[in-house]
Amino acid sequence: MKAILALADGRVFHGRAFGAPGEVYGEVVFNTSMTGYQEILTDPSYAGEIVTMTYPQIGNYGINPEDVESSQPHLRGFVVKENCSFPSNWRSRMTLDAYLKEHNILGIEGIDTRALVRHIRDHGAQTGVISTTDLDPDSLVEKARRAPSIVGRDLVQEVSCKQPYHWTEGPWDLEEGYREVAGQPQYKVVAYDFGIKRNILRNLVAAGCDVTVVPADTPAAEVLKMNPDGIFLSNGPGDPEPVTYAQENIRQLLGKKPLFGICLGHQLLAIALGGRTYKLKFGHRGGNQPVRRGDGPNVEITAQNHGFAVDAESLSDETVVSHVNLNDNTVEGLRHTRVPAFSVQYHPEASPGPHDAHYLFDEFIQLMKDNKTP
Repeated sequence: MKAILALADGRVFHGRAFGAPGEVYGEVVFNTSMTGYQEILTDPSYAGEIVTMTYPQIGNYGINPEDVESSQPHLRGFVVKENCSFPSNWRSRMTLDAYLKEHNILGIEGIDTRALVRHIRDHGAQTGVISTTDLDPDSLVEKARRAPSIVGRDLVQEVSCKQPYHWTEGPWDLEEGYREVAGQPQYKVVAYDFGIKRNILRNLVAAGCDVTVVPADTPAAEVLKMNPDGIFLSNGPGDPEPVTYAQENIRQLLGKKPLFGICLGHQLLAIALGGRTYKLKFGHRGGNQPVRRGDGPNVEITAQNHGFAVDAESLSDETVVSHVNLNDNTVEGLRHTRVPAFSVQYHPEASPGPHDAHYLFDEFIQLMKDNKTP
């Protein structure tokens, strides 16, 4: 079946459909990871986006029931050079094509993904349309131009949980798979779900935390009534500016409990501290972003997925930039000098990606230990 990807600036790519048929719009972005497509598909931070994989063959190790970061895929569409129809892996249970069909996600293959990625790098991420039903390029370009931008939209409500829940599962084990962590938790953590990844929760449990996940709009007063030792601000999709309820809750929590934010949680913390954010030209998405820690020679390779960044010039003197991206010098982390709060723009939990930044979970534990009330 034929399919077309059309961008709002008029660029059109012809390819073949896989996954579900139909038509969908979203912001077209790219991810440079060589593996981990299943985790990328199920990362809620990709809500509202059409994701292009730069690695040429995707689907070659199939789909399994364990490598998921949420209950279902959240992206709008999936773009690859070649979809592998015959995966080979002992954990595989179905093909990528079947998985996308099951979850009604549109895919397009057979296009020049190198040309698409270079176009995005030169002209910026923009709205696009994938269609198997309308094959008129001019019509699709016009639809892409009329489609709403990701800027100014609250996508958190599309992916956040509706009711609080308790999380007990720890990291994956080669022999046992995912399992509960033995031992008594030492710290009680409430995690705000702005689009949280499961591997973040697994790492918190492995670090000795009793984790309760709450919806994104849970009032700060309700969280404080739970008397946690620390509060986690999760990753999530889209623009942080319209998520005003989360910003206000964070302001009310500052100084009362230790805070640790990742990705969208980092941006929301920065805004709550008086800072601003802005949209990046094409974002950072992949498992190979170099980040310098502090002013010294320490560099870690990080997994990232974000299209917005914190404006360093907007931060107060009490907010210190702790990490910097070595590719473009954007803010990758911050900490407050007066209250126990810190955050990073990237993903220390990986899944997929390197584990260089796992120490940040230990820093959160230490922060809770130092501020634990008798």
